Amino acid sequence: MQVRRSGVHGKGVFAVQDIPEGEIIIEYVGEIITWKEAQRRHPHDPKDPNHTFYFHVDEKRVIDAKNGGNSSRWINHSCAPNCEADEQEGRIFIKALRNIRAGEELNYDYGLIIDERYTPALKAQYPCWCGAKTCRGTLLAPKRRPSR
Repeated sequence: MQVRRSGVHGKGVFAVQDIPEGEIIIEYVGEIITWKEAQRRHPHDPKDPNHTFYFHVDEKRVIDAKNGGNSSRWINHSCAPNCEADEQEGRIFIKALRNIRAGEELNYDYGLIIDERYTPALKAQYPCWCGAKTCRGTLLAPKRRPSR
């Protein structure tokens, strides 16, 4: 894989060879910190406060790839992803959801979760530029509808 300029957003990660479905591509690594410390560090960039390299591990821990991270931190979001994040014993691995051809940009659904009500203004703070036919327009995970 190779990090280079992305047509989706900023930098992106691209396959330099074919990747078969199910293959683990890379581990998302960085400094493992508490959520309290993540909140203290936030925002990394006050001009772009919702851009971080945080990856939720569990209710106590988060990976901050700004510190000690690798190329995985540049994998962009897509509403129609070709990869997924797979948590295994507190570690996060990026795995191919389907066969990926050399030259394709790698992406996964960030599925960001925010407890507050999704308003148009909140969704606008987390815009999606993936361009997929099924694009929901935001990096936020869909809210679950209460079952009847």
